[in-house]
Amino acid sequence: MTTVKFGLSTTFPCGYLDDENERLLVYLDEQPLSPILYSALQSQGFRRSESYVYRPYCENCQACQSIRVPVHKFAPSRSQKRIQNKNRDFHSVVSATVSEDYYPLYERYVNEKHLGGVMYPANSSQLDSFTNCDWMQQLFVELYDEEKLIAVAICDLSPDSVSAVYTFYDPDYLDYSLGTYMVLKQVELAKHLQKSWLYLGYYIKQCDKMNYKTRFFPHQILQDGKWLQINSSRSKGSEN
Repeated sequence: MTTVKFGLSTTFPCGYLDDENERLLVYLDEQPLSPILYSALQSQGFRRSESYVYRPYCENCQACQSIRVPVHKFAPSRSQKRIQNKNRDFHSVVSATVSEDYYPLYERYVNEKHLGGVMYPANSSQLDSFTNCDWMQQLFVELYDEEKLIAVAICDLSPDSVSAVYTFYDPDYLDYSLGTYMVLKQVELAKHLQKSWLYLGYYIKQCDKMNYKTRFFPHQILQDGKWLQINSSRSKGSEN
């Protein structure tokens, strides 16, 4: 049996739930991280930040649940189709390099849309934490209104998945539901790359700003070490 080394972080205030504290289980093994290893860790609820891989390990709270979309079974809802149609005049480009145009857009997004949030005020090291990883291949889905960059989705690539790391967009385009639209573009990317999953990070039922993640059907939520598939808003779920 192979033993893998993990460590526990100190306890710190939760960035999503008031009056809760957070602690992280962090991968510390001597075996170097790689996309193949990360794929296995993702299936157990882990997530990447910079070159570290972690998952929540909170003694009195299990609110954070990993969520993923089986991309080849996904079908957009009527509202998602309307969003696609509304944004049909925009065009997207998939890039393998970080553009100097990213940070000004990121800064506006955080400082205007997340005023007072855990990432406010924006700084360049935050964006670096999403884009800098020496063992992970990344792609960047860029959305343009003619020549103007209006949204970026940062994606990690593993052998079987695309992982949605972070998305930011121009606050002047709030009426275009760009957050949802960029998830749909990442589903397209995952299908094009013949990946099985789009990981959407963590879902917290009590956190309204995370509820959009459950509007992509079917999706799967990791509960008690098993992936529970939700096929519709009325589905009770089935194990996979």
